[in-house]
Amino acid sequence: MSKAFLVTGGAGFIGSAVVRELIANTDHRVINVDKLTYAGNLESLAEVEGHARYDFVQADICDASAMQAVFDTHQPDVVMHLAAESHVDRSIDGPAEFIQTNVVGTSVLLEVARRYWQALQQSAPEKAQGFRFHHISTDEVYGDLEGPEGLFTEMTPYAPSSPYSASKAGSDHLVRAWQRTFGLPTLVTNCSNNYGPYHFPEKLIPLMILNGLAGKPLPVYGNGQQIRDWLYVEDHARALVKVATEGQVGETYNIGGHNEKTNLEVVETLCDLLQTLAPKQEGESHYRDQITFVVDRPGHDLRYAIDAGKIERELGWRPRETFETGLRKTVEWYLANESWWKRVLDGSYQGERLGMGERTSL
Repeated sequence: MSKAFLVTGGAGFIGSAVVRELIANTDHRVINVDKLTYAGNLESLAEVEGHARYDFVQADICDASAMQAVFDTHQPDVVMHLAAESHVDRSIDGPAEFIQTNVVGTSVLLEVARRYWQALQQSAPEKAQGFRFHHISTDEVYGDLEGPEGLFTEMTPYAPSSPYSASKAGSDHLVRAWQRTFGLPTLVTNCSNNYGPYHFPEKLIPLMILNGLAGKPLPVYGNGQQIRDWLYVEDHARALVKVATEGQVGETYNIGGHNEKTNLEVVETLCDLLQTLAPKQEGESHYRDQITFVVDRPGHDLRYAIDAGKIERELGWRPRETFETGLRKTVEWYLANESWWKRVLDGSYQGERLGMGERTSL
């Protein structure tokens, strides 16, 4: 049965992957709500623009009246809430914006969703019964793991280290409070580090690919021994749709890729892939020679690792990509889509936002 999916932050990296997954592999209708900050890029959705089941609304989740208009107009069955400020370094430089978007924005959206859902209970009880609010979060809310053993589970206590992870932890708590206090049918997912096509170039993997191709330094924090679990974004999108449609109300699901790597391992693997797929000219140095070590980030977590056993056991999801296959696909995508990332790097992708936004309405 076709449903209406309201995806917040659907022009972002993970959000756009979710939108593409829903349009390509389901018969659901998609309403993409995005403020189009620097990380929102409608060019990541070129393949779905104009599709009969897709609508875009340029709006801020902190704007209660705009969110109310979206709910009134599009009558969603499922909310997938991905809109967030997500870059740790930016949160250190300016925490206030993260609190505004991630905490205040989530509270606004929850209240609009609650009123909408409560009204449905009177006017359309069957639709209300199927309504879901799915909040997408991060494993960074758990802090870090000491040593090489242990994994984050859904029961791991929260211990966020950065303004970003603290703001996401706050939004997670709000979602669970709205479920406990008001009965709002919510779901929460916490994921490991994503990578893949359409990733904004300030993040580690695309930054290293593009700096490598440009002959620039490849800056690695500290000694590069920080460990992350890497999840291919299209695998994540499939998991999110499965949770939104099959997950148990009130539950949390951790989503990971089973790919623990040090940052240095990631960068060195990227260098070797670039050497294979975009080899340097004879006489030029190897991409690995561009690696430089820089002063570590304040409060840098040492190790993240996800136990994704629950979603595997209960919903039957497993990642399709290994780190090796996913990383190769990622490098190949950046090599084949130079026009996309060049428009991001020079800022020209932002120039068409107003016009593109004006072609849509609430």
